[in-house]
Amino acid sequence: MTPRTPCLLLMFLPLLVCASVETARGQQPEEIKGAPAEPADAAEVRAQIATVERLKNVLPDRGAALFFLAAAKQHLGETLEALRLLKECVALRQGFDPSGEPAFRGLKETKEFGEMIESVRREYPMVAKARVAFVAEERDLVPEGLAFDEKQNVFYLSSLNRRKIVKISQDGVFTDFVPAGRDRLLPVLGIRLDPTDGTVWANCFTERGATELVHYDTNGVLLGRYEPKDRLKHGFNDLVLRKNGDVIITDSLNNSVMRFDRKTSTFAPVSLHREIVYPNGIALADDDKQLFVADALGVVRVDLTTGTSADVNPGPHSTLAGFDGMYWYKGALVGVQNGIGAPRVAAFRLSSDGLSVKQTTILENHSAQTTLPTTGAIRGNDFYFIANSQIDNMNDDRVLDSTRLERVRIAMVHLPW
Repeated sequence: MTPRTPCLLLMFLPLLVCASVETARGQQPEEIKGAPAEPADAAEVRAQIATVERLKNVLPDRGAALFFLAAAKQHLGETLEALRLLKECVALRQGFDPSGEPAFRGLKETKEFGEMIESVRREYPMVAKARVAFVAEERDLVPEGLAFDEKQNVFYLSSLNRRKIVKISQDGVFTDFVPAGRDRLLPVLGIRLDPTDGTVWANCFTERGATELVHYDTNGVLLGRYEPKDRLKHGFNDLVLRKNGDVIITDSLNNSVMRFDRKTSTFAPVSLHREIVYPNGIALADDDKQLFVADALGVVRVDLTTGTSADVNPGPHSTLAGFDGMYWYKGALVGVQNGIGAPRVAAFRLSSDGLSVKQTTILENHSAQTTLPTTGAIRGNDFYFIANSQIDNMNDDRVLDSTRLERVRIAMVHLPW
């Protein structure tokens, strides 16, 4: 999920309200004046900066750290430092596009920022291969999660605003699988099918930190709901299910990965080799042993047999940062990257050990189908994804402006191998 506030600082800093820097067309950075007062969340942001600074020189994806730090510095009103970091990030030619990042809204009229965007667009031009597969009648769903049931040939779509789960038939008919209000659900995010019995699992959480994992049978009857027993702030986001019954969850607000034991109905953290920052997408390889966790700084591969973990190296001129929905497909990671500025859909073929990227393929970029994509699902050799989630029209779990709502589009793009 990509939680939204009135102006989101990066796709992985859900609680920050962006600082605005008013500029005139053509201003140079040195001429930007009147920096705003330090925001109320400055201490939290500085703590996040300290975390990323510790990791910056050991991460294989340096651009991810630079982009994160640039947005954080801009949020604090440190514009010159933000621009310096951003220029260094863009010079790496990894695909970061600051034009789509709300934190940099106040820089858009500056000459230096414009030159950076021009260089990014030359390196990473429009790719428009996707087509619209389904369109919802309801405008106020604000969808977040998507899953595909191969046996029934149907999709499941989760709704943040309506707090329900929708089923989409093969001919594009939308019906309620779990109607709004029936089970008093929180906003519904990641959704996946159990590989053993086809039942449906989903994560729910509010921006204030209430969260739970819910389980439904194939008829939409609630089988169970589970929440952490501690007093920490949690935000269960995406999830995968292993053949042994374990449910593994990204906990975005607690910056952790949690394992749910169905026998004891308890949650326990998964140990990782480094701190993670706003974990979001998660994928499980077909061997049921390689787990991939996406955060603001890249992708971590976890060997579930040995418990060891390491960062996946994206290679030169590529980035694995900012995955929202992320999925395993024939030795590759496929999904939506909306934490790199302007969102895109991309596929990354991995080495046999899963520790490095061998080929990067941009599937959709700067098109009508990347308005604000979030997650997706693989059906055969095609990737279906939410093209216009409208999450930027929500705050505090409510729609801000109902007049801006539009029919939700599910787009489809053919996978390259």
